[in-house]
Amino acid sequence: MKSYKVSVWKISVNRTTKKPTYLVRWVVDGATFGESHKTNALADRFRAKLLRAVEKGQPFDTVSGLPDSLRGGKAALTFLDLAVQYLDHRWAETSAKHRDSMTDALAGVVPVLAKSGRGRPSPELLRRALRSYVLPLPRRVRERPEEIVAAVKWIEKASLPVAELLDVARVHELIDALGRKLDGKAAATQTYRRRRAVVYNALAYAVELEALPSNPLDRVRRKRGKRAVQEVDRRVVVNPAQARELLVALTYVGRYDRASGRRLRAFFGCLYYAAVRPGEALGLRRSDCILPEKGWGRLELAETRPTAGKAWTDCGELHDRRGLKQRAEGEVRIVPIPPPLVVLLREHLEEFGTADDGRLFQSEYGNVVAASSYSRVWKQARELALLPGQVTSVMAARPYDLRHAGVSQWLNSGVPAPEVAARAGHSVDVLLKIYAKCIDGQEAEMNDRIMQGLDGTR
Repeated sequence: MKSYKVSVWKISVNRTTKKPTYLVRWVVDGATFGESHKTNALADRFRAKLLRAVEKGQPFDTVSGLPDSLRGGKAALTFLDLAVQYLDHRWAETSAKHRDSMTDALAGVVPVLAKSGRGRPSPELLRRALRSYVLPLPRRVRERPEEIVAAVKWIEKASLPVAELLDVARVHELIDALGRKLDGKAAATQTYRRRRAVVYNALAYAVELEALPSNPLDRVRRKRGKRAVQEVDRRVVVNPAQARELLVALTYVGRYDRASGRRLRAFFGCLYYAAVRPGEALGLRRSDCILPEKGWGRLELAETRPTAGKAWTDCGELHDRRGLKQRAEGEVRIVPIPPPLVVLLREHLEEFGTADDGRLFQSEYGNVVAASSYSRVWKQARELALLPGQVTSVMAARPYDLRHAGVSQWLNSGVPAPEVAARAGHSVDVLLKIYAKCIDGQEAEMNDRIMQGLDGTR
C-alpha cells in the first residue's frame, strides 16, 4: 500500500553503540521507520532525500517506509526478506538438521517483526506457512492452499524493515519471542539459546548486507540461567547382563516371516558394544567392517545417516547423508569391536546380507531403517527382557541409552578416558562431564580412602 501521510523527524544520535550513530526517523501513515548512519553527513543526506520525495508528492510504501525513488535500497529489506535471503545464503553448506533448526527459529520471529492490524492470521497458520512453504528452499514451489496463500500475502505486506531493530524496544520484543513457545509458555533454556544463535547469525548477515550498522542483539543482555551440562542419568544405564538379555529378546520380536527383531539385533549390538550413534550404525557398510572368524574386529566409521525429514535433505529422503559428527569431511573414526559384536555382525550378514549400496542395516524393502521402526522394536524387546518395574522405569528407555551403557561400561572397566573419548567420538572434557555419574565403584573407593585417613589420625 502507498500513503502520502508522511512526516520526517530531526536527526537523533544513538550513543548506545561503541561509536555514536545518527538515526533518521520518519512516519508513514502512522507507522514509524528508521535508518542508522555512521556519520551525521550521511544521515543528513538521506533525510534530505526523504524531504525531497515529500516535496515532490511521491507516495511512500507503508511496508518499507520508503518513497518509490528510494525503494530497493538497504533500508527496504524487510525481516521476511532477510530470513529468505539468509536461508538462501546458508542452505547449501548446512546439514539437514541445522536447516530444520534455522527455519524453526526464523519462523518464530518473522511474525513478531510485522505490523499489527486487522486480518492477521493465527500464529499456527503463520508458522505453518513459513515453515512449510516460504522458508525451506525445496518447498517454495509447492502448490499452496487458499489459507496459506492468504497468510503469505499478509506477512509479505506486514513484515517490517530490519531497520526497525534500531529501536531497542523492538529488540526486546524479538528476544521475548525467542524464549516462548507457540502457546506462549516459556521455552527451555537450550531451545532459547539455539534459536538466539540462529537469529544472531541472520542479523549478522544483515550487517554484511549493510541493512544494519551493527548486530542489534549485542545491545541487549538477557540471563536465561546457566547452560546445563547434559549428564547421563545413571538410571538409564543397563549392566552387561541386562544388555545381553535385551539383545536375546530381540530375536523374539516380530513374526518369523518378518523377523523385525532379528533384522535389528546387530544394529542394537553396535550401539552397545561399539557405542556408536544410531545414525552412524545406519550408515555402516560392509566395507567399513573387519570381521575375523575369531577375536576382535574393527569398524571404520565414515558416514552417518541421521533422521532429518524430507523437507531438509538435498535428496528429498527422510535421512540425511553426512560425515561424522564434529569431524572434518572424510575423516574416519576407528572403533575396535569385541568378539560378541563380531559374531552378531557375521550372523546378520549371513542371514540378511546388505542393501544395494552395501549398507548393513536395511528395512524389508532395502531402505534406511526409520527411527520410528527401530524404536518400536526396542519397546517390544524391553517388555520381553526386563522386569515389570523396570519396563515402566527409565532403564534403557531409548535405543540411544545403549550407547550410554556401552561408554559407561568402558569407563567402569578402567579404560583411560582419552581412549574412550576417541572410540565414542567425544572430546575428553565432554565425555567426563556427560558420564561423570555413571562410573560405578568410585563412591566405595572414595569412602575407603576417607576411612583410611580417619584411622591414621588416631
